[in-house]
Order: sequence, then structure tokens, then C-alpha cells
Amino acid sequence: MTITQLQKMANTLRQDVVTMLAQAGSGHAAGSLGMADIFTALYFRILRGKPKDPLWRERDRLILSAGHIVPIRYAAMARAGYFPLKKLQTLRKFQSPLQGHPSPRYLKGLETASGPLGQGLSQAVGIALAARMDNASWTTYCIMGDGELNEGEIWEAAMLAVKEHLGNLIGIVDRNNIQIDGFTEEVMPLEPLRDKWEAFGWHVLEIDGHNIEMIIDACNQAKAIFEKPTVLLAHTIPGKGVGFMERDFHWHGRAPEKGSETEKALKELRSLRGTIVYD
Repeated sequence: MTITQLQKMANTLRQDVVTMLAQAGSGHAAGSLGMADIFTALYFRILRGKPKDPLWRERDRLILSAGHIVPIRYAAMARAGYFPLKKLQTLRKFQSPLQGHPSPRYLKGLETASGPLGQGLSQAVGIALAARMDNASWTTYCIMGDGELNEGEIWEAAMLAVKEHLGNLIGIVDRNNIQIDGFTEEVMPLEPLRDKWEAFGWHVLEIDGHNIEMIIDACNQAKAIFEKPTVLLAHTIPGKGVGFMERDFHWHGRAPEKGSETEKALKELRSLRGTIVYD
């Protein structure tokens, strides 16, 4: 896909998320919409994988520590061919493989379960260590929310990753400045965030999390760093693409209501870069 096609795909994924959440009647809108560009770049340009063989041994591993934004991952996986699009409408339904937080027990293509925040980086460190022990060439990616950086376990894992020189580990922090209780800098200030990661020994890249070309370039740069792990501080807008949701922390854990809210959100998204339709 070209960059323009990837941008259109990201917009399509946002529409999928709005529709899924409205159908489910619950879910997390802000982070899911804000991370659409990153998941588009990952699933359609960066990750090494085989949708028809989701347990392919040489696949890259993607750990979603911020499990509540899994709707955007489901949308990307469906559009990439991991499962039929019609399953997106079963989000959070009883016996659906698309649970409110991801679980590999129900859906192949997920590496770990997540729900309690702060645990994903520890899992990713273990997986990256296993790759090195097996002389495997795949890369481990870990997506974290900025709010979960309040958890001490994140920083324990960050220390171990540097001690073990895990150049095959790439962290991505969704720096959208909100969490369920409010703005991060009011709940528990994180800044100077770049300085903190660098003090722990990580290679740090700051990027615009809505610039797909920059996302791809940053991941390529990170894969060229062999002696230490890299973290991308991806600055995003929560609720991106839907004006009444953008930068509003109240949408962290809310779904749009069926009817006027959903219609307004979809109308706004459809006016941006159009929609890709697949058979």
C-alpha cells in the first residue's frame, strides 16, 4: 500500500471502531481511535506475519499492554485478513472471540492476554529474551498507554530490557495525555518522559503518532539499533477524527450511543479521507 492508501485504511479502521463500539454498547473509544494510524502502519507495512497462518514461527510478536484499546487491533486484524469482517460486530458478545480485552485463548493472532495495566512490557521482555535464546530473527513490539506508565512494573521491565541489551525489542507509548481519571499530568505527571526513558538506558524516538510515514521510518530506525531496546513516544490525539471526542478524557472508556452520536461520528470520519470497501 502507498502512504495515501494507508491513510485511507486508518480512516476505515476508525469507522470500524465506531460501529463496533456502538453495536457492543460499551468499550474504549478515545485510545482506539487515536491509535488507528499506528495499527495501520504495523499490520499493513511493518509487522512480519501471515494472516492465514497466525502462529507462523517467524512472525513478529505484538504485545498489547494497554488491552482496553483492542478494538482497533481487531479492526486492523480483520482488514488484514486474520478473520472475517463480519466478526467485528460480535465485539464483547457472549462466546465471541473478540472479547473486551484480548485473549489468545479465543483468537489466534494474539500473543498474550491483557487487562491489568502495566504488565505488557514484562511479557515483551520475556518474549524478546526467548527469541535471542532461540537465535530467532523476529522482533517484539509492545504497545503501552501513557497512563499505565504509573505502574512500577513497567520500569522494572525497562531496567531488565537494558541489562539484557534487547535490541530486538521496540516499545511504543501512546502519549495521548489522558487516562480514565483525567489528564495524565494532573493525575500523575509523567514529564520529562523522554528524559526518564533515556535515563533507564533506552534509545528514544519521539514521533507524531498520526504520521504514518514517520511511524514506519521510526520502526525501521529502531530495528537498526542492536545494543539496546528502543521506545517510540508516539504523540497522539485521543478520539482522533471525531471532533466531539478529541482530547476529552471522558471518552477514554465510553462508546458512542447508537443513533445520533454514532451517525455524527461516522459522518465526520467519512468526510475526511473516504472509505475503502473490500469484498
